Amino acid sequence: MAAQATWAIELPAVNHPASLELEHAASAKVALDNNELSGSGLPRIVGNSAALRRVLGLVRLVAPTDATVLINGETGTGKELIAEAIHQHSDRSNGPFVKVNCAAIPAGLLESELFGHERGAFTGAVSRVIGRFERANGGTLFLDEIGDLPLELQPKILRVLQERQFERLGSVTTTHTDMRVVCATHQNLEEMIDERQFRADLFYRLSVFPIELPPLRDRPEDIRLLVHYFARYYAARVRTPITAIAEEFIAACVRHSWPGNVRELQNFIERSLILSKGPVLNGSLPDLTYAAKASAAVTLEQAESSHIRRTLRQTDGVVGGPNGAAARLGLCRTTLISKMKRLGISLEKIDLPMRAVAPVPSAEDPIFSDSCVE
Repeated sequence: MAAQATWAIELPAVNHPASLELEHAASAKVALDNNELSGSGLPRIVGNSAALRRVLGLVRLVAPTDATVLINGETGTGKELIAEAIHQHSDRSNGPFVKVNCAAIPAGLLESELFGHERGAFTGAVSRVIGRFERANGGTLFLDEIGDLPLELQPKILRVLQERQFERLGSVTTTHTDMRVVCATHQNLEEMIDERQFRADLFYRLSVFPIELPPLRDRPEDIRLLVHYFARYYAARVRTPITAIAEEFIAACVRHSWPGNVRELQNFIERSLILSKGPVLNGSLPDLTYAAKASAAVTLEQAESSHIRRTLRQTDGVVGGPNGAAARLGLCRTTLISKMKRLGISLEKIDLPMRAVAPVPSAEDPIFSDSCVE
């Protein structure tokens, strides 16, 4: 058993490009044993944070056993990678690793997909089909998005987990299977139990050994490693001659909250490489800046101020008139002027196009003294 190797990155000073060279370093490894956690051909689990170390420590403990594992984590955190790592470092690693996404298969077809069926079992069943439970014999069955399992199917799944036997649809013959089950979900199954959307007995049977995956925002120290890893990977795939990554690009990635977690970061790096026009990866920093601002909680006053500033920029600082900011906002001009003063909005402080900028008009100014019905 072993740890996933990670990399120590020699980063130059801020504002200088960071080298793409990644070096193996003993201090950058999650030391579970002497070998790498990732087997040959297995996608790497990249990171060196304490949160990831704890997860891989649990993987090391549970992999040699036959215990059922329930992996919880937000979308994009790498639940399938952890499930595959458990399989690859178990005594069943030479057996099949069979994956089923319970959310991707229609409820009416999921039972047949899992249990299989005999010829003539239902309309369109022209031949015998071996189900996923049977195909996973001697290996591991990974049930992804187990929270989307139909309620009526859950007692049958529970029976297979407890007795390791089942019948194909349309058959009276009992089939035995020797498999290990690993499940994953992004949903709160305990809340689903309270709402009667998930069976409590199935939950307790699945959660023999739960593993909670941390979101990427809880391990920001891994983002630099991930950026370098994905940059090297996609640079080779899209044949982009990237030799370095701008430090400001990495810093922006570290600051971003990444609600889509590692998958979102991966897709962003691939897109940035495709759009890159030089040997240094700069990425689309405005996208990250906007996303970070959009995902941050703001007060009503902040939202109002931001909206007024944006409208003033669109009207080049014009407050009144049929095309002015007040008209666009659906406000009386005097009302808008009052709001600007209350929020501390000054035309001199707004990034307007190059033009003469006048001070914020006064409500008593004759130009703005005409009445307005609100």
